[in-house]
This record gives sequence, C-alpha cells and structure tokens, in this order.
Amino acid sequence: MTEISRLKSIVETLRSENGCSWDKVQTHSSLKAACIEEAAEVVGGINILEKTGDAANLREELGDLLLQVMFHSVIAEEEGLFTFEDVAKTISDKMVRRHPHVFEGVKYASEEELHEAWAAIKKEEKKGREWEADYLEGAFNEASELIEKAKERKGVKSQ
Repeated sequence: MTEISRLKSIVETLRSENGCSWDKVQTHSSLKAACIEEAAEVVGGINILEKTGDAANLREELGDLLLQVMFHSVIAEEEGLFTFEDVAKTISDKMVRRHPHVFEGVKYASEEELHEAWAAIKKEEKKGREWEADYLEGAFNEASELIEKAKERKGVKSQ
C-alpha cells in the first residue's frame, strides 16, 4: 500500500460509522478554516527552513495540507463528485498541458514568448468558465477573515 492509499484509507475510516465523531460531520464548508490555516502554516514551515535549514516543520505542515486535500477528496467521493485520483489526474494533465516546452519539445524564442504561450493555454482552459473568476474576490475576502480567526485561535497578535 502506498502512503497516499494509506492516507485515503485513514480518512475514510475516520469518516466511517465507527470513525471519529468530529471527522464524520465535516463538510467542504466546515473545513475552509482548516484549509486556510494549514496553508499559512506551510508558509511558516518555508520560513523556518529558510532561516534555520530545518525542514521538519515544513514536512509536517505539508502533510497537514495534504490531509486537507485528501479530506475534501474523500468527501467529494462520498458525494459522487470526484475522487482523489481525479484531483491528481487533473493537476497532472494541467501541468503537462501548460508546459509543452518541457513535455512536447516545443521551442520558444524567449521567456516572454513562453509566458505568452502559457497565458494563452490558460485562457483556452478557462474558455466558457470565465464566470468562475467572479468568485475570486469573495474567496480572498473570506480567506482574510479566516486567517484573522486563525490568528485569534493560535494567539498570534495582528500588527
């Protein structure tokens, strides 16, 4: 069993009938705060690594963020929406598609041309889904509020 399979099994067990009462009732919405908090803690782990050379905190915090991804994926699978494998395939396909200079041997004359091609690929991916961008401002505002609440929970003073 791979560690990813083991993690998925653990989350499924936590959400099962005989699992953890807290984990069983979580939803995509109820986990928003944890997702934002774990992402911020990854930033802290990167800062620790840069200042001290110690990667232990970053490894731990990346694991916590991965748990959030797995948790949402398991909930989505329970809801019949998608699986963790779908999530992994989607990002893998996107990375290959957005890097034809790496995976398909496409040559660009300059970094500027490469960036323009990347932007064109991204625009094509979003075709017909431009409306999704309308949700971004609200998401950033919500994330800011969630970060402030996380700071309060962790006892971090705002500057």
